Amino acid sequence: MVINASPVIIRFMRAFKHPSPEDLTLERLLYALSDPVRLDIVRCLAGVEEASCGELDGGRPKSSMSHHFRVLRDAGLVHTRSVGTTHMNSLRADVLAERFPGLLESILSQQ
Repeated sequence: MVINASPVIIRFMRAFKHPSPEDLTLERLLYALSDPVRLDIVRCLAGVEEASCGELDGGRPKSSMSHHFRVLRDAGLVHTRSVGTTHMNSLRADVLAERFPGLLESILSQQ
């Protein structure tokens, strides 16, 4: 009898870091929103509860999108959670409204 002694490797995805509301700064928010791709991501997320990275990539390279999502997360605009191998993103609208009242609505109203 032969027993397969291959080691089983289980990898867990690292949880994403998100800044607390008191750590959000206007400078970081405005920097993150200064890029048209990131602004488009925020506009898309404003219309849905959450969306995967693939739904928001617009055909752009994965490496570019990873950078854009990191900037948005670091600024506190987006919350990302892992569901299996998929990253689901949502807009932190409540946190932003509490920290900077009216800012997100003002930005999203501009076309």
